[in-house]
Amino acid sequence: MTAPLAPRDAAEAEEAVRWAVSAGKTLEVVGRGSKRALGRPAQTDATLDLSGLAGITLYEPKELVLSARAGTPIAAVQTLVAENNQELAFEPMDFSALLGGEPGAGSLGGVLATNLSGPRRIKAGAARDHFLGFAAVSGRGETFKAGGRVVKNVTGYDLSKLMAGSFGTLAALTDVTIKTLPRAETEASVLVLGLSPEAAVAAMAAAMGSPFEVSAAAHLPAGVAGRTGVAGLPDGRAVTALRLEGVGPSVAHRRDGLLRLLAAHGACECLAVDASRALWTTVRDVTPFRSSGSPDTDRPVWRISTAPSRGAE
Repeated sequence: MTAPLAPRDAAEAEEAVRWAVSAGKTLEVVGRGSKRALGRPAQTDATLDLSGLAGITLYEPKELVLSARAGTPIAAVQTLVAENNQELAFEPMDFSALLGGEPGAGSLGGVLATNLSGPRRIKAGAARDHFLGFAAVSGRGETFKAGGRVVKNVTGYDLSKLMAGSFGTLAALTDVTIKTLPRAETEASVLVLGLSPEAAVAAMAAAMGSPFEVSAAAHLPAGVAGRTGVAGLPDGRAVTALRLEGVGPSVAHRRDGLLRLLAAHGACECLAVDASRALWTTVRDVTPFRSSGSPDTDRPVWRISTAPSRGAE
């Protein structure tokens, strides 16, 4: 296999793709390599390593817009927006626990190319819903742009949504623009204990259909809940968790209403802000299934997409 191609800017990325086209070579497009273990290994002649295309080029907190080169570490982006009391509302998963590697090692371009999301997807959507624009190199070695730097952009086709989830198979992203949002002042989680998967589906459906604005819902069977390492979770019992976010008085009001609604489904408890954030980070990163680092003990982990109402099946 040819040594990795490591462009330092967009022009060099275009040149690398043009070389591959002229030489009849296939390319694997890689950001920082944190998700390469997903699926079947790519069968390619060379690797286009875009980690050298790093750096935040524009951030306007008041306009809720951030632009960066595609290889920018996602951890750097999250740190910057957190300093301005903002967040990436789509809550991208960190694969380090599941696949090994350093926490926060992924790139912003990789997050968008794989269309990552977290527990807040039911309310805020996935990466594709916050992807405003980009510059990229096509498979013909041509640089092109789509979208822009404003939330309400109506120029051309919405290619950002096409690129999200393409895993680098349609083009090599070089620069991207995303939407940021204010971070919730506080949060709390309501836990319903000891439910079977079927009963948990009914409880979550009731919560999601209520006016209490649940921002995340998950059912953790007893064996999984016991491996989260989150303080405050009861031992040996299944946990059905519902998250509420917002300003303090609103969260308290909605929490009390949700507790009354779910009392008919089973015994309920609450998690305050710190434990709640720890729980949903664990759910987001599926840390109960974390890698042991040994191929002798690790087992395959499958992600199954289905209608939430059929999850118990």
